[in-house]
Amino acid sequence: MHDLNAQIGYSGLVVAFLFSLAGVGVLGRQIWTSSHVAVRDNPDVTVNSESGKYQPLVYALGVLVGAAVATGALEHGLITHDFSLLYVQQNNSLETPLLYTITGMWSSLAGSILLWGLILAIYLVLASWVVSRHSSVVVTSWVILTGLVISGFFFALMLGPSNPFVTLAHPPHNGLGPNPLLQDYPLVAFHPPLLYGGLVGFTVPFGFAIAGLMTGDLGTSWSTNVRRWTLVAWGALGLGILLGAWWSYQVLGWGGFWGWDPVENSALVPWLVASAFLHSVIAHNRRGIFKVWNVSLICSTFALTILCTFLTRSGVLESVHAFSNSDVGPYLIGLFGVVVILSVVLIMYRADSLRSQSRLDAPLSREGLFLANNFAFGALAMVILLGTVFPLAYEAIEGSQVTVGSPYFNEMTMPIIVTLLVLMAIAPLLPWRTTSLDLAIHRVTVPLGFATFVLVVLVVVGVRGLGPLIVYFLAVLGASSAIRQLYLEICRKGFRGIFGRSGGGMVVHLGILVVACAMASALSFGHRAQFNLRPGQSVTYYGHHITYRGVRLVHYPNRSAIEAVVGVDHTRTLTPALSQYQGGGPSVGTPAVDSSISNDLYLTIDMTPSSTNGVAEIGLVVQTMVQWIWLGGVLVGIGALLCLLDVPGSTRKTTRSLDQEKLLKVPEGRLS
Repeated sequence: MHDLNAQIGYSGLVVAFLFSLAGVGVLGRQIWTSSHVAVRDNPDVTVNSESGKYQPLVYALGVLVGAAVATGALEHGLITHDFSLLYVQQNNSLETPLLYTITGMWSSLAGSILLWGLILAIYLVLASWVVSRHSSVVVTSWVILTGLVISGFFFALMLGPSNPFVTLAHPPHNGLGPNPLLQDYPLVAFHPPLLYGGLVGFTVPFGFAIAGLMTGDLGTSWSTNVRRWTLVAWGALGLGILLGAWWSYQVLGWGGFWGWDPVENSALVPWLVASAFLHSVIAHNRRGIFKVWNVSLICSTFALTILCTFLTRSGVLESVHAFSNSDVGPYLIGLFGVVVILSVVLIMYRADSLRSQSRLDAPLSREGLFLANNFAFGALAMVILLGTVFPLAYEAIEGSQVTVGSPYFNEMTMPIIVTLLVLMAIAPLLPWRTTSLDLAIHRVTVPLGFATFVLVVLVVVGVRGLGPLIVYFLAVLGASSAIRQLYLEICRKGFRGIFGRSGGGMVVHLGILVVACAMASALSFGHRAQFNLRPGQSVTYYGHHITYRGVRLVHYPNRSAIEAVVGVDHTRTLTPALSQYQGGGPSVGTPAVDSSISNDLYLTIDMTPSSTNGVAEIGLVVQTMVQWIWLGGVLVGIGALLCLLDVPGSTRKTTRSLDQEKLLKVPEGRLS
């Protein structure tokens, strides 16, 4: 029975790989055949053709079936504690709770790549079904063929250096169990799948980029399709990053939520580049401009997801989030190189067709600020990427190690983030194409006056600190701008105004601004201290009355813990702990967090007492508005969903041709 898990699982990998390979061959032949019957000059010929319409779906389903079989076999092995599988023996034990037994699938390298392949297969099935309904057979074939090449690559890794179904000749009676940090908080069930859902999801927009570059069809339909699929991946990745910050805050015991960890950075960089695309593609739809820029951004985003995968799964980074050394690094960096070279070559090949239909009329316009916004996003991504990979490059060249810490990232990124907040506040206020300085000043006056009023009130009530005050001022300015735009959309369209890219986009802006204010507050007005207390001793710290009552030893199925019993404000009890997990290793701290809408009290036990009445070292962190970070993230997710839900009548006819724009008697700027 135990061997059956390995046999079925490996067979599933073979099926997925063979369907990927066969799909590439069949779809490639279909594209070649179509290109020799004048389809290239008349793409509409194949739009209604039934021949080959469902072939992409057939091969995508084949890959999904193989991936699902392999996933089911590995999960069955974990749940039944099949220690004849090396992966199960290393990432599971008899004492591991069911939740962490299930999540053990993505607790290590081979299983995480299998999850990657499963999610990619799901995306391919959805894309082949949706795209074939709105695009030509040739475009659909190119999109799915690109995805099948990527899936074939990853399933080849699973058949070779990253095989999750390696067996042991003499299985042990028990396993080592998962990493202690991966069995300490339920967010591990959601954070990695969402993160992978975002990173893997950029495969579909990249497929559209390849399709557009190969066929030369980069019009409005192309930009609309790419925007929607990018929005799905962008939203999933953003929520995954936010849940990662929440997990770090709740589990790692340092009282923070973002530490510029290399693995955190490597996920943030493609999200920033995708954010730039989601802004500039609006100008592409509206004016037919920024074509080469948009194609480059999509290709760069996907290339960066491969680089992110390399950094986290090759063992080159020292991080609590990274996997151990593996043999997949050279293959991943090779794929990254292929993606970059192919993208550059195709963009150069299509340089003529990528020329914009119209030009940027004036820097002082909505699309002008979108371009500035793109440069700011690009600069921010570059600064973070440079700080992340510089230690690797330095070690490769000099042979010695160097670290790039938080001071570099804070000093280099803060000016760019402030610039982005300024652009976020002003861009929605400006009309398209061009505007006068008087009109721009008129539209900014009321939001600027309100933001100034709020700033004065904050200073009067005692808020200090240049950094947080700047963030609050710009956040109020940006919120005023977003609310104004939402109000105009609702006036024009009724309740439908909150849907679509304009209404939903403003909700996203509001969520980002909430996150920015909350982070500025938590980082600027937090307080931390350590107290040595005996049982019964109390201390008052920034409005909280803390009483240490002693320690207790508690046994759980997968760990034993020394818990400090701490009374808080005479009303509740918190129990920070030091846990020892099955399998040995160092003790792992488990913080206790008392959260409210205004502030968090964060407790850790930094040193256990030597006797029952001995001294314990208790760490305290008081931070303001931390919960608003997560609430802002929820608002961003809602906004992304609203952007996708384009109900009838919720979007304007913005895809006029250049000739139609010239026929308009009223300047577009007066309509915004």
